[in-house]
Amino acid sequence: MTRIVLLNANLFDSSSATLKPGATIVIENGMVDAVSFERPEIGDAQIFDVGGRVVLPGLIDAHVHVSASVSDFFKLSLMPQSLIAAKSKDILEQMLMRGFTTVRDAGGADAGIANAIELGHFVGPRLFIAGRAITQTGGHGDPRPAFFSGERCACCGAVGMLGHVADGVSEVRRAVREEIRNGATHIKVMAGGGISTPNDPLDGTQYSVEEMKAIVEEATAARTYVMAHAYSPTAIQRAVRCGVRSIEHGNLIDMATARFMAEHGTYLVPTLSTYAAIAREGRRIGWSDAMLAKTDRVKNMGVEAMKLAHAVGVKIGLGSDLLGEMQAFQHEELTLREAAMKPAEILRSATWINAEMMNQSGHIGVIAKGAHADLIVVEGNPLDGLAVLSDDRNLLAIMKAGKFYSNRLAHGPC
Repeated sequence: MTRIVLLNANLFDSSSATLKPGATIVIENGMVDAVSFERPEIGDAQIFDVGGRVVLPGLIDAHVHVSASVSDFFKLSLMPQSLIAAKSKDILEQMLMRGFTTVRDAGGADAGIANAIELGHFVGPRLFIAGRAITQTGGHGDPRPAFFSGERCACCGAVGMLGHVADGVSEVRRAVREEIRNGATHIKVMAGGGISTPNDPLDGTQYSVEEMKAIVEEATAARTYVMAHAYSPTAIQRAVRCGVRSIEHGNLIDMATARFMAEHGTYLVPTLSTYAAIAREGRRIGWSDAMLAKTDRVKNMGVEAMKLAHAVGVKIGLGSDLLGEMQAFQHEELTLREAAMKPAEILRSATWINAEMMNQSGHIGVIAKGAHADLIVVEGNPLDGLAVLSDDRNLLAIMKAGKFYSNRLAHGPC
């Protein structure tokens, strides 16, 4: 692979959330070979003068559903899995072209989609997958409508593809082992109700403590971790006590629960953009009154939850959780957070913190020697406001693993 050098970069240091001007970035074999603030010996290379523009590590979205081409999970489960995979192709490419070079799927994508990216059949971000989310009968990951008793019968397509329904300690152990066997890089558990399922209350709890401890124990045995869907203080605290690594959403969190998370080193991954998008689009795309009422309840509480968590030192990751055509609003996750955090802190969430949470520190979310050469070059200063990233014209270059997927930088000898 050609040696690539970026000169005169205003480098975003994701460890400190600061800009460092005058950087030279050397890339070779898909990796960052050197970062220097004194011009190094370059040798034979493609040279690009960044001209003082900001260079960010590739962004990480830690809560996506790349297979969710429609927002109705039951309708999705009835699609042939080949069609689901085909539709995910465009979703993945669009994510990469927004500057998200790594994403963590929170339920639905399988190892075949991740392999399709790695083998070059699909263009997309580096993909980490949960496989199917572990859910109790009637839980947030159980997409079956009322009075539908079948789970995976041949006449019902791929029913259950988002959620792996399991009840009891022995069943949940088997479910986790099955997802790991099928290539899951982490495990997702539904620890409470959700907005996209009409009958499970947001402030309810799902799974017994014994079941959840078994889920975490099996993930730990496989040298990975558990992300937990939860909204209410009770559901969050139960999940934290059982050893989950990250709480997804967490909109109804209170101060005591935020402190409890901080004490245990549990990450919080708010997903503000999905509620904003559903509030605008939900009725048009057929969401029920019950689901929209749940959305209204949590929509304006996400920012307050972030403020509480940030104030007591909870590590905050970045996720979007967008579904169907609403995935186009992925950049809105960045700008909505400016009501609770500074732009530099949000960028750190989308890079350094997410990488740490995913056990990928030093590999992604940072521009440093030995890391994957994932980066974006930005016209304008995102530390002055993250809306600059929403305009495609400002993304002058997008690189993943040392390969440009978009590049409008001047090239030539310097």
